[in-house]
Amino acid sequence: MAPTKKGKRKKAGKQNRNTAPDDEQHRKTMLEVDTLKQHLVLQRDIARRAMSDSERLKQRLADLEEELERAQGDKKDIYEEMIRQYQHLQRQTETQIQRLETENRNLQEKLAACQEEAQQSRAERAEILEEKRTTLAEMQHKMDQMETEYEKILHASLDRVVSKLQTAKISWEKEATAIHLEYKDQLKEFGLNPLEF
Repeated sequence: MAPTKKGKRKKAGKQNRNTAPDDEQHRKTMLEVDTLKQHLVLQRDIARRAMSDSERLKQRLADLEEELERAQGDKKDIYEEMIRQYQHLQRQTETQIQRLETENRNLQEKLAACQEEAQQSRAERAEILEEKRTTLAEMQHKMDQMETEYEKILHASLDRVVSKLQTAKISWEKEATAIHLEYKDQLKEFGLNPLEF
């Protein structure tokens, strides 16, 4: 019996030896399977996220394309509006330029007329001033002549007055002396001293 046990033991040992590597192999395989499953789950999540991102990106692309179309339409509308406004402004500018040119011509004509009128006024004023100077010179000359004549007349009149006054003075002095002597005699007759008075 002993040999049988040994054989069994040997077999059991062999089985244990074979079983241990199989278990280990099995554990490794299971670990790899779990790892692969986890990797597969991660890959599925990544794929789902990628699909979701892809859908979102497609939607975003569609939105952007729609927005681009709207923007292009708006751009076209804006461009047309800008052209219309530019043409309107150009017409307004041309009208304003024509109006300003007309106004400028009118102002130039008025300026030329005013300058001519001013020149005529200056000429007339110079003529009037010359006439005034001539008139003043003539009047000054006449005044000088009149002054000379008046001086002569005044001197002659004063000479006559002085002559008359001299004549009158002599006459008055004589009369005064006579009156004085008469009063002096009368005072003496009354016994009064004439030198006291």
